[in-house]
Amino acid sequence: MGIKILPLSEGTFTIDQSKLFVPFDLNRDDLQKRPIGSLLVEIQPFAIITDRDILICDTGLGFSNPDGVLQIHQNLIDNNINPLDVTKVLMSHLHKDHAGGISKKDEILEKQFLSFPNAQYYVQKQELNYAFQKGFPSYLTAEFEILKESEKVVLLDGSGTIDDYIRFELTGAHCPFHQVFWIQYGNEIIFFGGDVAPQLQQMKSKFIAKYDYDGKKCMELRQEWWERGQKEKWTFLFYHDVKNPTWKS
Repeated sequence: MGIKILPLSEGTFTIDQSKLFVPFDLNRDDLQKRPIGSLLVEIQPFAIITDRDILICDTGLGFSNPDGVLQIHQNLIDNNINPLDVTKVLMSHLHKDHAGGISKKDEILEKQFLSFPNAQYYVQKQELNYAFQKGFPSYLTAEFEILKESEKVVLLDGSGTIDDYIRFELTGAHCPFHQVFWIQYGNEIIFFGGDVAPQLQQMKSKFIAKYDYDGKKCMELRQEWWERGQKEKWTFLFYHDVKNPTWKS
């Protein structure tokens, strides 16, 4: 009974108050030349392969390569995974850098289609409702409008379990209805903390971010998870970490 984790990096970006993601080349660009307060982040969905499922944790920015292929699809193909074989998509929240790859527009038909048509999408019901209330610039609702009508969507309510081995917990903190996931398979515990636990360094410091809905709660949750993870030997997945996509305790 094995498990495999694949970081699906879409690249490194800076983001400032404009909430625009600007590509950043670590070998060429100078962070000091970007607007003051710019954050340096990786955009990094994950694929988790078990004997039961091919899971995707968040879906990236939704950018396409010059051939028109979604970046997240290309990353899977490069790892010998057919996007049609993905069985579950776990969404921590619906901010545009996490939800952009939920769907793709067919320009000829002028219609949105789910990017993973054979997968179940797991989304917090209140997060979906809140996203449509809040809207732009944090949420690009056109990218996930399809979630409201698709039979492939499972709307979660609060905290619970999916198929006996995936646990989800409504945390809020980064945004009001953010959720996190534990995938427990055999002796492995994989933790995906979305944007409440986006980078390794934040787990190790008492860091409070102004961009979080409740920065103090984010900090407290990170401390709690880091302590538990050390004891229980979690593998952490860090969506925005430039250097450490995964970390085994």
